Amino acid sequence: MTKKKPELQEELQPEELQPEDQAGIDEVSLEEQLAQAIQQRDEYLQMAQRVQADFDNFRRRNRQVAAESFDDGARAFIKTLLPVMDNLERALQENREGDPLYTGVQLVARMLMDTLAARGISVISRVGEPFDPNLEDAVAQAEPEDGAPGTVSEVILKGYKMGDTVLRHAMVRVVPG
Repeated sequence: MTKKKPELQEELQPEELQPEDQAGIDEVSLEEQLAQAIQQRDEYLQMAQRVQADFDNFRRRNRQVAAESFDDGARAFIKTLLPVMDNLERALQENREGDPLYTGVQLVARMLMDTLAARGISVISRVGEPFDPNLEDAVAQAEPEDGAPGTVSEVILKGYKMGDTVLRHAMVRVVPG
């Protein structure tokens, strides 16, 4: 394809043609050369359009990969914070109102939960709802009088999700049935 281009340019340069050669050129050969040039132009245009489309696809894929990598990193980091949140909640289980240390732990726990919520993290706590293995791990059986068969009667360890992605399944007690 590229070899024809220099030949075509040589043929079209009038200063190199001899006077007797110019007289021998008729309209048919000029029209053929024009048709070849138009065909070659169209090929180059299509090639340029394909390269542009490939580059646009490449750019879009790279943006997607970067966003997914960022979200993967955020999920991994947040998973490391979940045990900290669990320990703060355990520290708050014994109510000691008026104790400045207890109040400080309350503030830190609330601040951490607000920060997680701002990042799109939500708690999986579905007491009284039907057991969902996509969101929860059944770690114990409850008594039949604790609720309807197949429902979650108690959350032993909270689960968390980021958007639709489960970061940690909730550990629950389920009513057999």
